[in-house]
Amino acid sequence: MAAFAPRTGATGYIGGDALHHLMEKFSKGYEVAALVRSSDKGAQVASQYPTIRLVYGDLDSAEILEEEAKKADIVLHCANADHAAGAEALIRGLAAHASESPGFIIHTSGTMVIAFADIERQIFGESSSKIYDDWDGVSEITTLPDFAPHRNVDKLVLAAGSQNVKAAIVCPPTIYGLGRGPGNQRSHQIPELSRCTLQKGHGIQVGAGKTRWNNVHVHDLSEVYVALIEAAAAGGGKATWGSEGYYFSENGEHVWGEIAKAVATASQRRGFIPTDKVEIHSNEEINEMSKAGTALWGANSRCRAMRARRLLGWSPKSKSIEDDIAETVAYEADLRGFVKHHAEQVTG
Repeated sequence: MAAFAPRTGATGYIGGDALHHLMEKFSKGYEVAALVRSSDKGAQVASQYPTIRLVYGDLDSAEILEEEAKKADIVLHCANADHAAGAEALIRGLAAHASESPGFIIHTSGTMVIAFADIERQIFGESSSKIYDDWDGVSEITTLPDFAPHRNVDKLVLAAGSQNVKAAIVCPPTIYGLGRGPGNQRSHQIPELSRCTLQKGHGIQVGAGKTRWNNVHVHDLSEVYVALIEAAAAGGGKATWGSEGYYFSENGEHVWGEIAKAVATASQRRGFIPTDKVEIHSNEEINEMSKAGTALWGANSRCRAMRARRLLGWSPKSKSIEDDIAETVAYEADLRGFVKHHAEQVTG
């Protein structure tokens, strides 16, 4: 295999873990390049993966992205899901490939895209029976309203499919678990809920707490990326590319009210907060605690990952989100100084 570049998001949570798994499986036979924003970020990557070629720039570096994509066989794009200019530059570069040796792009979206209905109506915390699937219902996913989150870039990637460019979108839900990458190893939704719980001293709930969302361990998510990379390296393999190349990546479903209680209970058991009581806060208060918190913990986002299972043989094996909560709370407490604070209280 020739070049595999640029790897965007190498020091991010999703991209960093995918990079770890990629290098674990393909330490030989691939030339890997990673886009990094600074020498500090580059040093993080180089210290863990000295054979990676570092490309300095960001998603606004259109000329760099385009030139690197021209040289690449496969582009794994794990950075900002809403940065249209960056995605366009990568696609332009890949489009320079000859039709007999097309370039592949694997883009990362997110299942906030299917939470658009609750967000538009500003109804948070209530349940919904609507479930999307990426097999029989793929056409519904690829024709969502233009105002849906991430939809602008999803459309660009889906439209890129041609003889020269083969595109696929990976769309993860709530991601949990500690990452293995060289930079950020912290996810967002559960850690943010943990942070707010620790800081408020009680559990945090949006509305009735009936909202449902799917989830996936970050290690299992990385398996999807690697499976698609393997398929791309084989000229496309059994994977779907183009207009139906949309891959949800879920391994179960949770109710946010139950997660709020579990976070509060784990926090209380470790002595970080005095009670495991869960309190309902107004939408305004939630969004003050965490940006877009009402959508993160109060909008429904339900899907089924059929395509990765059927075509890629994806079989997630990591521990459940419920089994990971205590570790997430402990990590967040240490990050925020709650472990030290509690020790000081105990010793007087």
